[in-house]
Formats: sequence, structure tokens, C-alpha cells
Amino acid sequence: MKTPFNKFLYIGFFFLGLFQAFFSKDYMQATASLGIGFAFDPFNVEQKWNDRPKWQKAVLIIHLGLVALCLVLE
Repeated sequence: MKTPFNKFLYIGFFFLGLFQAFFSKDYMQATASLGIGFAFDPFNVEQKWNDRPKWQKAVLIIHLGLVALCLVLE
């Protein structure tokens, strides 16, 4: 899959998850939407984790934290 297409899907699922969490208060659906977003890594998918810049790691770790938070809130 091409990376620009992944960015649109990643951003779409990310904002869908935020909408479901903050406006609909449906934390299980938010967890699912945010979790699906991980399948569409917006960065270079061929780059190893250790070779990624720290800001890319931070974005993905914060995203993972949001998934965990929604799961706990459910």
C-alpha cells in the first residue's frame, strides 16, 4: 500500500475515534477505530522502529496510549 493513501486512512480513523470518544461517548467503538488506525502506519512502513525519528515514535506511542485510555474508560 502506498504511504500517502495510508496517511489519509490513518488520519480518518484517528479523527473518527476521537469523535466517537468525545462526542458520542462510545469508548468501545473509539477503541476499535483508533486501533484500526494502527494498520495504516502514516510513516515509512519499510523503516525499522529503531531507525525512526523520536517524534514519529512519540506520535505512535501517544496514539497507543489513547487506545489504552479508551479501553480503560469502557
